[in-house]
Amino acid sequence: MAHSPLTLVYRQKYIQDQLNDSADTKKRMYEACAGDILKAVDAILRTYKEGGKVLLCGNGGSAADSQHIATELVIRMTKHDRRALPAIALTTDSSMITAGGNDIGFENIFSRQVEGLGNKGDVLIAISTSGKSENVNRAAAEAKKKGMIVIGFLGKGGGPAKDLVDIAIIIPSDDTQRIQEGHITVAHILCGIVENEMFA
Repeated sequence: MAHSPLTLVYRQKYIQDQLNDSADTKKRMYEACAGDILKAVDAILRTYKEGGKVLLCGNGGSAADSQHIATELVIRMTKHDRRALPAIALTTDSSMITAGGNDIGFENIFSRQVEGLGNKGDVLIAISTSGKSENVNRAAAEAKKKGMIVIGFLGKGGGPAKDLVDIAIIIPSDDTQRIQEGHITVAHILCGIVENEMFA
């Protein structure tokens, strides 16, 4: 299908602008996030070495990220001969989520699972691009109540969530797309370091 020259120029510029903006955000992440990423690595390693597990939650794209990260931990990143690391995405059980939404309210779908599945010393990774997701924030509060360590994957300054978590990894952007890209980059870094140090 042929495109007019103007359409092609627009598309090429859009592609270039998006890639440049994404790259600029990632460059800013080192200064903004590296210290907190290191703290998160230490927390996850300590949890695994003490026999604990990682729970994850988020909505929409952040739900997909929860599943993605859990898979990297349970299955593997790059080491083919390692054992599985215990991680559960609280976003994957449709019966649990629909029953929770129907019976106790959508705002409680994750906190209820944290109550049932979380133990002292476990880690909760709470993912919210705005830091304002009520169900994620309630899960963070429940996790703290249980003596879990809460790592927030956040953006847009962190929102209310930054005061509910132990470690706030806040992507330096107000653009949801850039924040989501930052979150999965941080996740790959975390999973990579954890895997390499657990199975050196």
